Amino acid sequence: MSGFASAQQITLSGYITDSASSEVLIGATVYDETSHKGTSSNNFGFYSITLPASDSLKVVVSFIGYQKIILHIHLVKDENINFLLKPGLNLTEVIIKGNDTPIEKRNEMGVTAIPINQIKSLPALGGESDLLKALQLMPGVKSGNEGSSGLYVRGGSPDQNLLLLDDVPLYYVNHLGGFVSIFNTDAINQVKLLRGGFPAQYGSRLSSIVDIRMKEGDMKKFHGSGMIGLIASKMSLEGPIKKDVASFIVSYRRTLLDLVMRPLSKHLFNGVGLGYNFYDCNAKLNYKVTGRDQIFGSFYMGDDKVLSHLKKKDNGKTKVNNDTKWGNILGAVRWNHVWNKKLFSNVTATYTRYKYKIDILSSEENDNNQNFETKSMFYSGISDISGKMDFEYYLRPEHKFRFGVNCIFHTFKPGVISYYQRNNNTTTFDSSFNNTTLNAWENALYGEYEFKAGIFQANTGIRLSDYLVNKENYFSFEPRVMISFLVQKNLSIKASYASMQQNIHLLTSYNLGLPTDLWVPATSTVAPAKSSIVSLGVMCSLKKNLFEVSLEGYYKDLSHLIAYKEGASFMGSTATWETKVLTDGNGTSYGGELLIQKKEGRTTGWIGYTLSKTTREFEQLNSGKPFNFTYDRRHEITVVFLHKFNEHIDISASWIYATGNAITLATSKYYVSDGMGGLNEIQVYDGINNYRMRSYHKLDIGINFRKTKKWGERVWSVSIYNVYNRKNPYYYYFTTITEGHWQNNVYSETQRPALMQQSLFPIIPSVSYSFKF
Repeated sequence: MSGFASAQQITLSGYITDSASSEVLIGATVYDETSHKGTSSNNFGFYSITLPASDSLKVVVSFIGYQKIILHIHLVKDENINFLLKPGLNLTEVIIKGNDTPIEKRNEMGVTAIPINQIKSLPALGGESDLLKALQLMPGVKSGNEGSSGLYVRGGSPDQNLLLLDDVPLYYVNHLGGFVSIFNTDAINQVKLLRGGFPAQYGSRLSSIVDIRMKEGDMKKFHGSGMIGLIASKMSLEGPIKKDVASFIVSYRRTLLDLVMRPLSKHLFNGVGLGYNFYDCNAKLNYKVTGRDQIFGSFYMGDDKVLSHLKKKDNGKTKVNNDTKWGNILGAVRWNHVWNKKLFSNVTATYTRYKYKIDILSSEENDNNQNFETKSMFYSGISDISGKMDFEYYLRPEHKFRFGVNCIFHTFKPGVISYYQRNNNTTTFDSSFNNTTLNAWENALYGEYEFKAGIFQANTGIRLSDYLVNKENYFSFEPRVMISFLVQKNLSIKASYASMQQNIHLLTSYNLGLPTDLWVPATSTVAPAKSSIVSLGVMCSLKKNLFEVSLEGYYKDLSHLIAYKEGASFMGSTATWETKVLTDGNGTSYGGELLIQKKEGRTTGWIGYTLSKTTREFEQLNSGKPFNFTYDRRHEITVVFLHKFNEHIDISASWIYATGNAITLATSKYYVSDGMGGLNEIQVYDGINNYRMRSYHKLDIGINFRKTKKWGERVWSVSIYNVYNRKNPYYYYFTTITEGHWQNNVYSETQRPALMQQSLFPIIPSVSYSFKF
């Protein structure tokens, strides 16, 4: 009987969840120490593993920050077992336990995952933790300008990152000019960044995937949390609608700056009311229909608004309103179904929209009740309606097949300008320019095969995409492969290749402070952008998985990039956007990335180093010669330190050093006559991005004081941004300096040109108060 049982194969499957809240655990490990077979839970907490039937199986279930489950079981037939992991470990030890799957044995490459609790512990300006700023601390990811939440991944620009919130793309993810991202960490369960080794299930962008999953709500009990900070305040509520069957979570965040700015500015600026505000609202419903079926509903809405209002009464009434508003709205409905022990499916229907709008209204009314009104408006936006089906089939031990289809209907409004005049409520002029709506279909089919055979494991796949716009059809064949060789017990060599196509472009005017980002489609005259990236790396774990070390090198090739022509921008003319851009851009990026990470113990953190070079090339720019990308930084070093003294106090610090950004400066100048007795200054440039800013570095520290109350827990967080007050350059400008000289008791003055630096953020202390109940 024993010999017969050992020849059989049985399948163990189910869900892995948090025992306290029933929140699914994504990427939890299931490993059989007897057969040395393992797997991990998918994005919905589902796992399936095929093992030899035996009376001596030792199954270990683990997840970072949770207590292990060690199960000695005797299996002779298929079983469905749901594992409930308990958060935390022995509080007297204050140990944070890492994922039991060592980095060299993971079937992935170029993947970064930071636990949300760790993100919340990092130093945060104004107490507002930010997951995108946490990702900027990883090798291969640059921040762009100081204080920005933008991601420049391996030489790519922010529009080349696919940011998914519960499988739905978002097109603009910043508040406060990039100072804060739209992602409220109180509503987020997990974040994962892929910057290489892309699986076939992901597409539509060139440089990275940021896969963010919202919390699903506590199915056991009702509770909430909140925070009062200098930048924003927020409140979250979650709990069961029906215990162990249905749950909800609602989270709202809003800045309070405008409550102070508007009344104060009216006193400082002669009645002109200036204001800025932003908000985010996240909501999610989770319903377990049956043991095999689960339905989710996700919602997000957020806006920024900048306003300037003036009202005057002086021989009549004058009113001038200038409002600029931008934001996203997102909705998704998902259905998970377990068809059998080996087949899992997810069906999703989504809607997402981004808009940017400027309204300028001016009206005057005299004492005779005659009024004159003008209004101008600029609007740009993109919206998507999409549907997708994804399947996972667990073939046999450590062999998995994923396949699916995705269909997106895009609606573009690249830039609508309207203007009207009214005199005594009678319209005298009304016109609209570029009021064109463009529609496009983007369809994709993919399949990927993930397997392990001895010391060799791989993920191979193909993605086929088709893009149809104005009867123009663009087809893309995108092969993907990632292979890994375990050359020693704790050392592996990995390599990957990925081809990507991006069917939409982002036009950005860098001369303006507001997010004047225009999403435009590939057309018959503007082709989709393409990229191919090759990576090679060495991964190992040391001291019984206490440390993880990875060294990756990459080469990325970009083509069909677009950019504004010299002197062109999105405003200022009625010409279509296609006439304002260059479409023949190419780019290259290559470099190496080193990451040394400690993931267990009282003290955790990492050291990262990036060496890279990124260039761009356009036939009509820089005499057709390659030039440094604006955010090309040759060297970048990050050090992150976190230490937990006990359950009441923890401290964190982060230090960054980076080569300065590339900028364009004039190298000389001369004067020519204007024909009227004056002179015009002519500046001479010897190339684009021909100069480097000073190097950038700063230190941030933070400390959290936690205390358990009868009603829950409160946390005081104190942080200091830019501890040693480094004057980092934000931009440069030329000016003239007058210098006085004494010679032979005669005073004289000379003037000389000088290059001046403008800095943005000095040392900034901040404090916030948060609570849970």
